[in-house]
Amino acid sequence: MTGRSRSPSCRRTHDGRISGVTRVRTAVDETFRSLRVRNFRLFFTGQLISQVGNWLTLVAQTLLVLKLTDNGVALGALAAAQFGPVLLLGPWAGLIADRSDKRRLLLVVQTIAMAQSFTLAVLGFSHNPSVLAVYAVALVGGITIAFDNPARRAFVVEMVPAEDMNNAVSLNSALMTSSRVVGPALAGLLVATVGFGWCFLLDGLSYLAVLAALWMMRTEELRPAEPTQRGKGQVRAGLRYARRTSVLWTPLVMMAVVGTLAYNFQTVFPLFTTRDLHGNGTTFTILFSVVSLGALVGALSVARRKTMSVHTVAMAAIWYGVALAAMAFAPNPAAAYVLGLFLGVTSIAFLTASTAIVQIEAAPDMRGRVLALQAVLFLGSTPIGGPIVGWVSQQFGARYGVGLGAVAALLAGAWGLLRARRLAETPLVPDEEAEARATEVVSELTSAEP
Repeated sequence: MTGRSRSPSCRRTHDGRISGVTRVRTAVDETFRSLRVRNFRLFFTGQLISQVGNWLTLVAQTLLVLKLTDNGVALGALAAAQFGPVLLLGPWAGLIADRSDKRRLLLVVQTIAMAQSFTLAVLGFSHNPSVLAVYAVALVGGITIAFDNPARRAFVVEMVPAEDMNNAVSLNSALMTSSRVVGPALAGLLVATVGFGWCFLLDGLSYLAVLAALWMMRTEELRPAEPTQRGKGQVRAGLRYARRTSVLWTPLVMMAVVGTLAYNFQTVFPLFTTRDLHGNGTTFTILFSVVSLGALVGALSVARRKTMSVHTVAMAAIWYGVALAAMAFAPNPAAAYVLGLFLGVTSIAFLTASTAIVQIEAAPDMRGRVLALQAVLFLGSTPIGGPIVGWVSQQFGARYGVGLGAVAALLAGAWGLLRARRLAETPLVPDEEAEARATEVVSELTSAEP
Protein backbone atom coordinates (compact mmCIF):
# COMPACT_ATOMS: atom_id res chain seq x y z
CA MET A 1 0.00 0.00 0.00
CA THR A 2 2.80 2.36 0.84
CA GLY A 3 4.50 1.78 -2.52
CA ARG A 4 1.24 2.28 -4.45
CA SER A 5 0.47 5.51 -2.58
CA ARG A 6 3.91 6.97 -3.33
CA SER A 7 3.94 6.21 -7.03
CA PRO A 8 1.21 8.67 -8.15
CA SER A 9 2.72 11.33 -5.93
CA CYS A 10 6.16 10.82 -7.48
CA ARG A 11 4.71 10.98 -10.95
CA ARG A 12 2.92 14.19 -10.14
CA THR A 13 6.11 15.72 -8.76
CA HIS A 14 8.07 14.53 -11.77
CA ASP A 15 5.43 15.83 -14.16
CA GLY A 16 5.39 19.13 -12.33
CA ARG A 17 9.12 19.53 -12.72
CA ILE A 18 8.98 18.79 -16.42
CA SER A 19 6.13 21.25 -16.80
CA GLY A 20 8.07 23.92 -14.92
CA VAL A 21 11.20 23.42 -17.00
CA THR A 22 9.10 23.49 -20.16
CA ARG A 23 7.49 26.74 -19.13
CA VAL A 24 10.85 28.35 -18.42
CA ARG A 25 12.27 27.10 -21.71
CA THR A 26 9.24 28.39 -23.59
CA ALA A 27 9.54 31.79 -21.92
CA VAL A 28 13.22 32.00 -22.83
CA ASP A 29 12.52 30.94 -26.42
CA GLU A 30 9.77 33.57 -26.73
CA THR A 31 11.95 36.31 -25.24
CA PHE A 32 14.99 35.63 -27.44
CA ARG A 33 13.36 34.14 -30.55
CA SER A 34 14.81 36.77 -32.91
CA LEU A 35 18.33 35.58 -32.08
CA ARG A 36 17.64 32.42 -34.07
CA VAL A 37 18.17 34.56 -37.17
CA ARG A 38 21.90 34.63 -38.03
CA ASN A 39 22.03 38.20 -39.34
CA PHE A 40 20.23 39.58 -36.30
CA ARG A 41 22.46 37.52 -34.01
CA LEU A 42 25.54 39.08 -35.63
CA PHE A 43 24.00 42.55 -35.39
CA PHE A 44 23.06 42.02 -31.75
CA THR A 45 26.54 40.86 -30.75
CA GLY A 46 28.37 43.64 -32.55
CA GLN A 47 26.06 46.34 -31.24
CA LEU A 48 26.28 45.03 -27.67
CA ILE A 49 30.06 45.50 -27.65
CA SER A 50 29.91 48.84 -29.44
CA GLN A 51 27.15 50.26 -27.24
CA VAL A 52 29.15 49.51 -24.09
CA GLY A 53 31.91 51.57 -25.69
CA ASN A 54 29.46 54.37 -26.51
CA TRP A 55 28.48 54.64 -22.86
CA LEU A 56 32.14 54.84 -21.90
CA THR A 57 32.36 57.95 -24.04
CA LEU A 58 29.05 59.51 -22.98
CA VAL A 59 29.74 59.12 -19.26
CA ALA A 60 33.42 60.09 -19.54
CA GLN A 61 32.48 63.21 -21.51
CA THR A 62 29.97 64.18 -18.83
CA LEU A 63 32.42 63.65 -15.97
CA LEU A 64 35.18 65.46 -17.88
CA VAL A 65 33.02 68.56 -18.46
CA LEU A 66 31.81 68.41 -14.84
CA LYS A 67 35.44 68.32 -13.67
CA LEU A 68 36.45 71.22 -15.92
CA THR A 69 33.45 73.47 -15.18
CA ASP A 70 31.38 72.19 -12.20
CA ASN A 71 28.39 73.87 -13.81
CA GLY A 72 24.92 72.54 -14.70
CA VAL A 73 24.51 74.86 -17.68
CA ALA A 74 27.81 73.55 -19.08
CA LEU A 75 26.46 70.00 -18.83
CA GLY A 76 23.34 71.13 -20.67
CA ALA A 77 25.54 72.67 -23.37
CA LEU A 78 27.36 69.34 -23.74
CA ALA A 79 24.00 67.60 -24.23
CA ALA A 80 23.15 70.22 -26.86
CA ALA A 81 26.41 69.49 -28.69
CA GLN A 82 25.86 65.73 -28.50
CA PHE A 83 22.26 65.72 -29.72
CA GLY A 84 21.72 69.08 -31.46
CA PRO A 85 22.51 67.59 -34.89
CA VAL A 86 19.66 65.12 -34.41
CA LEU A 87 17.28 68.06 -34.07
CA LEU A 88 18.66 69.83 -37.15
CA LEU A 89 19.42 66.89 -39.43
CA GLY A 90 17.03 64.20 -38.20
CA PRO A 91 14.26 64.40 -40.84
CA TRP A 92 16.79 64.58 -43.69
CA ALA A 93 18.78 61.70 -42.19
CA GLY A 94 15.60 59.63 -42.08
CA LEU A 95 15.01 60.29 -45.77
CA ILE A 96 18.59 59.21 -46.50
CA ALA A 97 17.86 55.98 -44.61
CA ASP A 98 14.72 55.38 -46.69
CA ARG A 99 16.68 55.96 -49.91
CA SER A 100 19.76 53.91 -48.98
CA ASP A 101 21.01 50.40 -48.44
CA LYS A 102 20.91 50.63 -44.64
CA ARG A 103 23.73 48.15 -44.08
CA ARG A 104 26.12 50.14 -46.28
CA LEU A 105 25.01 53.42 -44.71
CA LEU A 106 25.72 52.01 -41.24
CA LEU A 107 29.20 50.92 -42.31
CA VAL A 108 30.05 54.50 -43.33
CA VAL A 109 28.49 56.12 -40.26
CA GLN A 110 30.10 53.71 -37.80
CA THR A 111 33.53 54.27 -39.36
CA ILE A 112 33.21 58.04 -38.87
CA ALA A 113 32.04 57.49 -35.28
CA MET A 114 35.12 55.36 -34.61
CA ALA A 115 37.37 58.19 -35.82
CA GLN A 116 35.51 60.61 -33.54
CA SER A 117 36.17 58.41 -30.50
CA PHE A 118 39.88 58.20 -31.29
CA THR A 119 39.98 62.02 -31.50
CA LEU A 120 38.37 62.24 -28.07
CA ALA A 121 41.05 59.84 -26.79
CA VAL A 122 43.73 62.32 -27.87
CA LEU A 123 41.95 65.05 -25.89
CA GLY A 124 41.44 62.74 -22.92
CA PHE A 125 45.12 61.87 -22.68
CA SER A 126 46.14 65.56 -22.72
CA HIS A 127 46.73 67.25 -19.38
CA ASN A 128 44.46 70.27 -19.81
CA PRO A 129 41.86 69.68 -22.57
CA SER A 130 39.79 72.59 -23.80
CA VAL A 131 36.07 72.43 -23.02
CA LEU A 132 35.35 73.94 -26.43
CA ALA A 133 37.37 71.17 -28.10
CA VAL A 134 35.33 68.57 -26.21
CA TYR A 135 32.15 70.28 -27.41
CA ALA A 136 33.40 70.37 -31.01
CA VAL A 137 34.21 66.65 -31.11
CA ALA A 138 30.91 65.88 -29.35
CA LEU A 139 29.19 67.80 -32.16
CA VAL A 140 30.74 65.45 -34.74
CA GLY A 141 29.47 62.52 -32.67
CA GLY A 142 26.02 64.09 -32.72
CA ILE A 143 26.08 64.16 -36.53
CA THR A 144 26.84 60.43 -36.63
CA ILE A 145 23.98 59.79 -34.18
CA ALA A 146 21.60 61.71 -36.44
CA PHE A 147 22.32 59.37 -39.36
CA ASP A 148 22.89 56.19 -37.37
CA ASN A 149 19.66 56.24 -35.37
CA PRO A 150 17.00 55.97 -38.13
CA ALA A 151 19.15 53.68 -40.29
CA ARG A 152 19.97 51.28 -37.44
CA ARG A 153 16.43 51.06 -36.10
CA ALA A 154 14.88 50.65 -39.54
CA PHE A 155 17.50 47.99 -40.33
CA VAL A 156 16.43 45.92 -37.30
CA VAL A 157 13.11 44.95 -38.87
CA GLU A 158 14.80 44.02 -42.17
CA MET A 159 16.76 41.21 -40.52
CA VAL A 160 13.88 39.17 -39.05
CA PRO A 161 10.55 37.72 -40.22
CA ALA A 162 7.49 39.94 -39.87
CA GLU A 163 6.13 37.95 -36.91
CA ASP A 164 9.35 38.60 -34.95
CA MET A 165 9.53 42.35 -35.57
CA ASN A 166 8.23 43.39 -32.13
CA ASN A 167 10.57 40.92 -30.46
CA ALA A 168 13.57 42.20 -32.41
CA VAL A 169 12.68 45.81 -31.56
CA SER A 170 12.39 44.97 -27.86
CA LEU A 171 15.62 42.95 -27.84
CA ASN A 172 17.36 45.87 -29.53
CA SER A 173 16.13 48.08 -26.68
CA ALA A 174 17.33 45.48 -24.20
CA LEU A 175 20.71 45.56 -25.92
CA MET A 176 20.94 49.33 -25.51
CA THR A 177 19.98 49.18 -21.85
CA SER A 178 22.20 46.24 -20.98
CA SER A 179 25.15 48.24 -22.30
CA ARG A 180 24.15 50.99 -19.88
CA VAL A 181 24.56 48.55 -16.99
CA VAL A 182 28.20 47.83 -17.83
CA GLY A 183 29.28 51.03 -19.61
CA PRO A 184 28.74 53.69 -16.90
CA ALA A 185 30.19 51.51 -14.13
CA LEU A 186 33.23 50.68 -16.27
CA ALA A 187 33.60 54.35 -17.19
CA GLY A 188 33.59 55.37 -13.53
CA LEU A 189 36.22 52.73 -12.74
CA LEU A 190 38.48 53.74 -15.65
CA VAL A 191 38.19 57.48 -14.93
CA ALA A 192 39.08 56.90 -11.28
CA THR A 193 42.03 54.61 -12.01
CA VAL A 194 43.61 55.37 -15.39
CA GLY A 195 41.91 58.56 -16.62
CA PHE A 196 39.49 59.76 -19.28
CA GLY A 197 41.59 58.88 -22.31
CA TRP A 198 41.23 55.13 -21.89
CA CYS A 199 37.43 55.38 -21.95
CA PHE A 200 37.51 57.09 -25.33
CA LEU A 201 40.21 54.76 -26.69
CA LEU A 202 38.26 51.61 -25.74
CA ASP A 203 35.13 53.07 -27.32
CA GLY A 204 37.02 53.58 -30.58
CA LEU A 205 38.23 49.98 -30.55
CA SER A 206 34.71 48.69 -29.80
CA TYR A 207 33.51 49.87 -33.22
CA LEU A 208 35.55 47.09 -34.80
CA ALA A 209 32.97 44.60 -33.50
CA VAL A 210 29.98 46.25 -35.14
CA LEU A 211 31.86 46.83 -38.40
CA ALA A 212 32.87 43.17 -38.52
CA ALA A 213 29.28 42.07 -37.82
CA LEU A 214 27.92 44.20 -40.67
CA TRP A 215 30.54 42.82 -43.10
CA MET A 216 29.78 39.19 -42.13
CA MET A 217 26.03 39.40 -42.79
CA ARG A 218 24.39 37.35 -45.54
CA THR A 219 22.79 40.08 -47.59
CA GLU A 220 20.61 37.61 -49.51
CA GLU A 221 18.78 36.78 -46.25
CA LEU A 222 17.81 40.38 -45.50
CA ARG A 223 14.29 41.72 -46.15
CA PRO A 224 15.07 45.28 -47.33
CA ALA A 225 12.27 47.73 -47.96
CA GLU A 226 12.04 49.12 -51.48
CA PRO A 227 14.28 52.23 -51.52
CA THR A 228 12.40 55.49 -51.80
CA GLN A 229 13.00 57.16 -55.16
CA ARG A 230 14.15 60.74 -55.26
CA GLY A 231 11.38 63.28 -55.49
CA LYS A 232 10.14 66.62 -54.29
CA GLY A 233 8.72 67.18 -50.83
CA GLN A 234 9.65 63.77 -49.41
CA VAL A 235 10.66 65.03 -45.95
CA ARG A 236 7.40 66.95 -45.67
CA ALA A 237 5.55 63.91 -46.97
CA GLY A 238 6.91 61.89 -44.07
CA LEU A 239 5.81 64.54 -41.59
CA ARG A 240 2.31 64.73 -43.09
CA TYR A 241 2.04 60.94 -43.10
CA ALA A 242 2.91 60.78 -39.39
CA ARG A 243 0.49 63.63 -38.61
CA ARG A 244 -2.40 61.91 -40.41
CA THR A 245 -1.82 58.52 -38.74
CA SER A 246 -3.21 58.78 -35.19
CA VAL A 247 -1.60 55.58 -33.94
CA LEU A 248 1.79 57.13 -34.83
CA TRP A 249 1.11 60.77 -34.03
CA THR A 250 -0.03 60.22 -30.43
CA PRO A 251 3.13 58.37 -29.31
CA LEU A 252 5.26 60.94 -31.17
CA VAL A 253 3.66 63.88 -29.32
CA MET A 254 4.10 62.06 -26.01
CA MET A 255 7.75 61.44 -26.88
CA ALA A 256 8.23 65.14 -27.63
CA VAL A 257 7.09 66.12 -24.13
CA VAL A 258 8.77 63.29 -22.23
CA GLY A 259 11.98 63.39 -24.29
CA THR A 260 12.42 67.13 -23.77
CA LEU A 261 12.02 67.25 -20.00
CA ALA A 262 12.20 63.73 -18.55
CA TYR A 263 15.15 61.98 -20.23
CA ASN A 264 17.98 64.29 -19.22
CA PHE A 265 19.78 61.82 -16.96
CA GLN A 266 23.25 62.92 -18.11
CA THR A 267 22.46 66.51 -17.19
CA VAL A 268 20.57 66.16 -13.93
CA PHE A 269 22.01 63.00 -12.35
CA PRO A 270 25.59 64.29 -11.89
CA LEU A 271 24.21 67.31 -10.01
CA PHE A 272 21.61 65.24 -8.16
CA THR A 273 24.17 62.75 -6.85
CA THR A 274 26.94 65.22 -5.96
CA ARG A 275 24.84 68.06 -4.50
CA ASP A 276 21.48 66.74 -3.31
CA LEU A 277 22.70 63.28 -2.27
CA HIS A 278 26.18 64.54 -1.22
CA GLY A 279 27.95 61.82 -3.22
CA ASN A 280 30.66 61.93 -5.88
CA GLY A 281 31.37 60.73 -9.42
CA THR A 282 31.27 57.12 -8.28
CA THR A 283 27.80 57.67 -6.80
CA PHE A 284 26.67 58.96 -10.20
CA THR A 285 28.00 55.97 -12.12
CA ILE A 286 26.54 53.49 -9.63
CA LEU A 287 23.10 55.14 -9.80
CA PHE A 288 23.30 55.24 -13.59
CA SER A 289 24.16 51.52 -13.68
CA VAL A 290 21.34 50.63 -11.27
CA VAL A 291 18.84 52.53 -13.42
CA SER A 292 20.24 50.71 -16.44
CA LEU A 293 19.88 47.34 -14.72
CA GLY A 294 16.21 48.09 -14.10
CA ALA A 295 15.90 49.15 -17.73
CA LEU A 296 17.34 45.82 -18.86
CA VAL A 297 14.76 43.93 -16.81
CA GLY A 298 12.00 46.12 -18.24
CA ALA A 299 13.18 45.66 -21.83
CA LEU A 300 13.31 41.86 -21.52
CA SER A 301 9.80 41.77 -20.05
CA VAL A 302 8.46 43.92 -22.89
CA ALA A 303 10.21 41.65 -25.43
CA ARG A 304 7.60 38.93 -24.80
CA ARG A 305 4.74 41.20 -25.87
CA LYS A 306 3.45 40.48 -29.36
CA THR A 307 1.25 43.57 -29.66
CA MET A 308 1.59 47.23 -28.75
CA SER A 309 -1.04 49.95 -28.41
CA VAL A 310 -1.35 53.65 -27.66
CA HIS A 311 -2.86 52.73 -24.28
CA THR A 312 0.29 50.73 -23.44
CA VAL A 313 2.50 53.71 -24.31
CA ALA A 314 0.38 56.09 -22.21
CA MET A 315 0.40 53.85 -19.15
CA ALA A 316 4.16 53.45 -19.45
CA ALA A 317 4.52 57.26 -19.42
CA ILE A 318 2.41 57.54 -16.28
CA TRP A 319 4.42 54.92 -14.41
CA TYR A 320 7.61 56.64 -15.53
CA GLY A 321 6.29 59.91 -14.10
CA VAL A 322 5.52 58.19 -10.79
CA ALA A 323 9.07 56.77 -10.65
CA LEU A 324 10.62 60.18 -11.35
CA ALA A 325 8.47 61.79 -8.65
CA ALA A 326 9.63 59.19 -6.14
CA MET A 327 13.28 59.70 -7.12
CA ALA A 328 12.96 63.45 -6.58
CA PHE A 329 12.30 62.76 -2.87
CA ALA A 330 15.09 60.19 -2.37
CA PRO A 331 16.79 61.15 0.94
CA ASN A 332 20.15 59.45 0.39
CA PRO A 333 22.13 57.36 -2.15
CA ALA A 334 20.87 54.03 -0.75
CA ALA A 335 17.23 55.04 -1.30
CA ALA A 336 18.10 56.40 -4.73
CA TYR A 337 19.64 53.06 -5.72
CA VAL A 338 16.45 51.20 -4.76
CA LEU A 339 14.24 53.68 -6.58
CA GLY A 340 16.65 53.57 -9.51
CA LEU A 341 15.56 50.02 -10.34
CA PHE A 342 11.93 51.12 -10.58
CA LEU A 343 12.95 54.17 -12.58
CA GLY A 344 14.91 52.01 -15.02
CA VAL A 345 12.03 49.59 -15.60
CA THR A 346 9.52 52.36 -16.27
CA SER A 347 11.85 54.49 -18.41
CA ILE A 348 12.61 51.67 -20.83
CA ALA A 349 9.00 50.50 -20.82
CA PHE A 350 7.94 53.87 -22.21
CA LEU A 351 10.83 54.13 -24.65
CA THR A 352 10.42 50.58 -25.96
CA ALA A 353 6.64 50.82 -26.27
CA SER A 354 6.76 54.14 -28.14
CA THR A 355 9.53 52.87 -30.43
CA ALA A 356 7.91 49.50 -31.13
CA ILE A 357 4.54 50.96 -32.10
CA VAL A 358 6.24 53.35 -34.55
CA GLN A 359 8.44 50.67 -36.11
CA ILE A 360 5.56 48.23 -36.50
CA GLU A 361 2.76 50.58 -37.58
CA ALA A 362 4.70 52.80 -40.01
CA ALA A 363 4.53 51.94 -43.72
CA PRO A 364 7.82 50.33 -44.86
CA ASP A 365 8.70 53.11 -47.30
CA MET A 366 8.01 55.73 -44.61
CA ARG A 367 9.65 53.91 -41.69
CA GLY A 368 13.01 55.66 -41.85
CA ARG A 369 11.46 59.13 -41.89
CA VAL A 370 9.03 58.36 -39.07
CA LEU A 371 11.80 56.85 -36.96
CA ALA A 372 13.96 59.88 -37.68
CA LEU A 373 11.09 62.09 -36.50
CA GLN A 374 10.92 60.08 -33.30
CA ALA A 375 14.69 60.44 -32.86
CA VAL A 376 14.32 64.21 -33.31
CA LEU A 377 11.66 64.27 -30.60
CA PHE A 378 13.64 62.00 -28.24
CA LEU A 379 17.32 62.81 -28.81
CA GLY A 380 16.91 66.05 -30.75
CA SER A 381 14.85 67.57 -27.96
CA THR A 382 17.84 67.25 -25.62
CA PRO A 383 19.43 70.54 -26.83
CA ILE A 384 16.20 72.23 -25.73
CA GLY A 385 15.44 70.26 -22.58
CA GLY A 386 19.05 69.77 -21.43
CA PRO A 387 19.80 73.47 -20.85
CA ILE A 388 16.32 74.02 -19.35
CA VAL A 389 16.69 71.16 -16.87
CA GLY A 390 20.33 72.13 -16.24
CA TRP A 391 19.30 75.71 -15.43
CA VAL A 392 16.47 74.59 -13.11
CA SER A 393 18.86 72.20 -11.35
CA GLN A 394 21.54 74.89 -11.04
CA GLN A 395 19.14 77.51 -9.68
CA PHE A 396 16.81 75.50 -7.45
CA GLY A 397 18.46 72.12 -6.98
CA ALA A 398 18.53 68.92 -9.02
CA ARG A 399 15.46 67.56 -7.21
CA TYR A 400 13.43 70.20 -9.02
CA GLY A 401 14.98 69.11 -12.31
CA VAL A 402 13.88 65.52 -11.65
CA GLY A 403 10.46 66.75 -10.54
CA LEU A 404 10.03 68.72 -13.75
CA GLY A 405 10.51 65.50 -15.69
CA ALA A 406 7.96 63.75 -13.51
CA VAL A 407 5.30 66.38 -14.24
CA ALA A 408 6.02 66.18 -17.98
CA ALA A 409 5.69 62.37 -18.06
CA LEU A 410 2.46 62.37 -16.01
CA LEU A 411 0.80 65.01 -18.19
CA ALA A 412 1.89 63.27 -21.39
CA GLY A 413 0.56 59.93 -20.11
CA ALA A 414 -2.79 61.43 -19.11
CA TRP A 415 -3.20 63.01 -22.56
CA GLY A 416 -2.20 59.72 -24.19
CA LEU A 417 -4.90 57.85 -22.28
CA LEU A 418 -7.52 60.29 -23.55
CA ARG A 419 -6.30 59.81 -27.11
CA ALA A 420 -6.25 56.02 -26.69
CA ARG A 421 -9.86 56.10 -25.54
CA ARG A 422 -10.88 58.10 -28.61
CA LEU A 423 -9.00 55.69 -30.89
CA ALA A 424 -10.75 52.75 -29.23
CA GLU A 425 -14.13 54.36 -29.86
CA THR A 426 -13.36 54.89 -33.56
CA PRO A 427 -14.95 52.15 -35.73
CA LEU A 428 -12.36 49.73 -37.03
CA VAL A 429 -11.80 49.44 -40.78
CA PRO A 430 -11.50 45.92 -42.26
CA ASP A 431 -7.87 44.92 -42.75
CA GLU A 432 -7.90 44.89 -46.56
CA GLU A 433 -9.66 48.21 -46.80
CA ALA A 434 -7.29 49.74 -44.19
CA GLU A 435 -4.27 48.51 -46.08
CA ALA A 436 -5.58 49.92 -49.37
CA ARG A 437 -6.34 53.25 -47.71
CA ALA A 438 -2.86 53.41 -46.14
CA THR A 439 -1.28 52.68 -49.52
CA GLU A 440 -3.35 55.43 -51.10
CA VAL A 441 -2.33 57.97 -48.42
CA VAL A 442 1.34 57.08 -48.71
CA SER A 443 1.20 57.38 -52.50
CA GLU A 444 -0.52 60.74 -52.23
CA LEU A 445 1.96 62.11 -49.70
CA THR A 446 5.03 60.82 -51.49
CA SER A 447 4.07 62.54 -54.72
CA ALA A 448 3.14 65.80 -52.97
CA GLU A 449 4.93 69.03 -53.87
CA PRO A 450 7.02 70.75 -51.15
